[in-house]
Amino acid sequence: MRGLSPIRVRKSIDARAIDLGDVPNIQVLDEHGTIIHADRDPKLEPDELRRVYRAMVLTRTLDQRMLTMQRQGQMGTFAPGYGQEATEIGQVYPLTSRDWFAPSYRSFGAQLWRGWSIEQLLLLWDGYFEGFPPPPGVNDLPFSIVIGSHVPLATGLAMAIRMKGEDAVVVTNFGDGAMSQGIIHESFVFAAVHKAPVVFVVENNGYAISMPVQKQSVTDHLAGRGPGFGIPSMRVDGNDVLAMIGATREAVDRARAGDGPTLIEAVTYRMSLHTTSDDPSVYRSEEEVEYWKQREPFHRLEKYLAGRGILDDDGIAATTAECEQEVLEARDRFRERSIPKPREVFDFVYRNMPAELKEQQREYFQRLDRKGIE
Repeated sequence: MRGLSPIRVRKSIDARAIDLGDVPNIQVLDEHGTIIHADRDPKLEPDELRRVYRAMVLTRTLDQRMLTMQRQGQMGTFAPGYGQEATEIGQVYPLTSRDWFAPSYRSFGAQLWRGWSIEQLLLLWDGYFEGFPPPPGVNDLPFSIVIGSHVPLATGLAMAIRMKGEDAVVVTNFGDGAMSQGIIHESFVFAAVHKAPVVFVVENNGYAISMPVQKQSVTDHLAGRGPGFGIPSMRVDGNDVLAMIGATREAVDRARAGDGPTLIEAVTYRMSLHTTSDDPSVYRSEEEVEYWKQREPFHRLEKYLAGRGILDDDGIAATTAECEQEVLEARDRFRERSIPKPREVFDFVYRNMPAELKEQQREYFQRLDRKGIE
């Protein structure tokens, strides 16, 4: 019997000194908007760079408007994506219409890019079932609230694509908290063994609600787990949209060529709330937030575009105004459609409603009748 090859072990217990092996750390733009790794630049044309910038502005504009609406009682609880716009847009930029996207719940920027309307996303987050199904012709799975539950579905979809010999790729995202779920690692095993054309994007925004990533992982990285499953992995500056586009494009190309899955750790930061029921000041400091403000995705991209003469102050103002108007018009259409339907609360659960639930429905309808609510 052959002996096993020795495993190289670093003797240092300093997490920062752990050898990631072949896992690259990818960054194109630094926090000042300067290209520091030209070999990683995806080299987008100026019109494409403007389109990416506008998508990020639209994402943040919608995020801020939804927060205002939620505080005014006009929107349900939702998960803001403020600060993660580069991660969201970058991971779906390389996908075509034949490819699939399986999102988690903090993904409406990516969903907008994929073809969801603002109006539909508003309906979704306000609890209307009409907002939940993906639009016709959009190869997206419905997003998942249950942590990590959509990842095995994305993996199974990718396995089916490979078995059928189709030319499509699946991208699925999840948070750093999901990396503590066993079902994620089970998905890694199946994807690696079957060479499924799937790209796993773990959005490491620092916290699983209030639990810092340092209390979930002994290392200061998550990408290093991929090689243990035989999955090529990359650690990417998730606030650098060019780095995200380049890394995801590379992973998508690998998957499409039949070389199986890739794990991308997108290192970003949630600048806002976990959800609108959260108070992040309880578990993180202002100094930490201020540190990440200096590294958020908009500042560096605007500096880069300005330096190339692609965007100026007038262009920034015009894009901001356009996106604000687009969101407000969608909000008005949403208000016309968001008519409360309290008597539907028991629908869409059971085909044959159990007797106990029928009794609850009867009592509930009596209360609505007494209050004169249709």
